[in-house]
Amino acid sequence: MEGWDAGTKSALTQIPLLTSRAGPRDGEAWKQRLKEEYKALIAYTSMNKTNDNDWFRIAPANPEGTRWEGSCWYVHNLRRYDFPLQFDIPVTYPATAPEIELPTLDGKTHKMYRGGKICLIVHFKPLWAKNCPRFGIAHALCLGLAPWLAAEVPILVDSGMVKHKDDEVVPAASSS
Repeated sequence: MEGWDAGTKSALTQIPLLTSRAGPRDGEAWKQRLKEEYKALIAYTSMNKTNDNDWFRIAPANPEGTRWEGSCWYVHNLRRYDFPLQFDIPVTYPATAPEIELPTLDGKTHKMYRGGKICLIVHFKPLWAKNCPRFGIAHALCLGLAPWLAAEVPILVDSGMVKHKDDEVVPAASSS
C-alpha cells in the first residue's frame, strides 16, 4: 500500500477481504463466494455513504451473479456526470479480474477497449493478481474504476468529448 493516498488506504482496509477461491463454474462454492462479494459490496457502499462519497449503484443482472449492471457517476466542476456500468464475471474468476465496461464512453478515450471496457492492465491487473482471491468486485470498483473515473472524466469533459446532460442540445420539434 505504499504510494497510496490516505483515503485509498482507509477505504481499502474497510472493505472485507474474500476467502473463497471459487468461480462461476464451481457450483455451491460459487454461491459462497457470491455471499462474500455481497458482504464486501455492502461494506464498501455503507462506507461511501457514511463518508458522503456515494458514487455507484450495482446489482447482479442474472440469478447466477455472473453479469452485473448499474451506474456510476463522477462530479467535476460541481456537475455530476452519470454513466451506465456493466461487466461479466470471467469463467476464470477470481484469478482473472472482471473487465468493467462503460458503454457510453466507448471510443471517447484511448484508455478504453472496444465495447467500452476500461483499461486497467498497467495499474490494476498486477495488483489483482497479487491479491487473488482476496480481492472481489468491491475492490475492482475501489481500486480500478474509481481511479479511472478520476483520471479520465475531467479530461473527457474539458476536451468536450463528454457533455453534461444539461448542456446537451435537444432538437426542437419542427412546426409545419
